[in-house]
Amino acid sequence: MPATTGQEARRAAVLGSPVAHSLSPVLHRAAYAELGLGNWTYDRYQVDEQGIGDFLARLDDRAGRWAGLSLTMPLKRAVIPLLDGISPTAASVEAVNTVLFTEDGRRTGDNTDVPGMVAALRERGISTVESATVLGAGATASSALAALAQVCGGGSGTTGEIGEIGEITVYVRSAERAREMRGWGERLGVAVRTADWARAAEGLGAPLVISTTPAGATDGLAAAAPAVGGTLFDVLYDPWPTALAAAWNGPVLGGLDLLVHQAVLQVELMTGRGPAPLAAMRAAGEAELAARAG
Repeated sequence: MPATTGQEARRAAVLGSPVAHSLSPVLHRAAYAELGLGNWTYDRYQVDEQGIGDFLARLDDRAGRWAGLSLTMPLKRAVIPLLDGISPTAASVEAVNTVLFTEDGRRTGDNTDVPGMVAALRERGISTVESATVLGAGATASSALAALAQVCGGGSGTTGEIGEIGEITVYVRSAERAREMRGWGERLGVAVRTADWARAAEGLGAPLVISTTPAGATDGLAAAAPAVGGTLFDVLYDPWPTALAAAWNGPVLGGLDLLVHQAVLQVELMTGRGPAPLAAMRAAGEAELAARAG
């Protein structure tokens, strides 16, 4: 467990490529200020798949003691072979977004995207839905399926049996992606049905719609937003709102909701302190996004 004293200098950072847009430094620094961790720093580094091994190897040569790293794409899977172990949650989706450095020198991986998504939904009062739609089949889609294993039809998590969990329809652009998503469903204990992206508008009537697509990918669906919609969870935060989110007639969660909740968990894991200051972190994120838009 990382040291909890605010007097000892500790370091953390977010790695990725690209990474300049990341809100993680703003969120983590806001948390450090609220927790009284005046000697903690949080930076960002442009690191790609080819450079992650070298970066980890050189950490001991950098000033200050490292507490942890946040990882964004394309490093969430590339880092796994370089670690001493990963958590069951990270293993279930083969993705690590958090690296922790233990006192004995071990590097362990965890995934806060999955519980962060569940926490964001529960904050809005969504703990169970009968069925759901997932738009897209990229890396975030597998985390969405793992989260839905806990909230869709009352499933108990990634060990639930298929049939206990409500049906989830994933709209994809290729047969290969369809096979991948069905494979993830089998692995996570989720009843996954796949459908062609051309029919994605049909899925907007589900009680919960999770969009995991890149910017602009769902703009063409905005006109098909139902007159009375369920809940839309769009994982993008910049630009915001997306065209689909702006047209939605129902509750909307955005990428900032996910980012803040997963960052709360990262702060607690890295610092050994909790609860992390959710409200202060969200306010800092909102202020940063407003400044960028202005």
